[in-house]
Amino acid sequence: MRGTDEFRKRTKAYAALCIRLFVSLDRGRYEVQVLGRQMIRAGTSVAANYREACRAKSVNDFISKINTCIQEADEASLWLELLQEECNIITPPCVALLTETNELIAIMVTMSRNSQN
Repeated sequence: MRGTDEFRKRTKAYAALCIRLFVSLDRGRYEVQVLGRQMIRAGTSVAANYREACRAKSVNDFISKINTCIQEADEASLWLELLQEECNIITPPCVALLTETNELIAIMVTMSRNSQN
């Protein structure tokens, strides 16, 4: 399915952006590294879980896996917000990643809702 391949690529690109942001973070600030590790774990999980959703055995399995993607993306959003608000990491890559996170969540919520109908 074309859309599935495109969204797989988009979630993989999202994971790569999470990695790049993490690598750019100040290693001298403990709190930044802790939040960054949480963000990279949740952010890269979105791509991995979406790949699993693409191999779902049923509609209910797909919905379950997509909902896991939503949860992980929402968690990544929390860590990104904390990096910005509490650690003053308001760089263009961080802001862009938060925007992409929110867009992915919106798309996946729509996927989940459409699959339930």
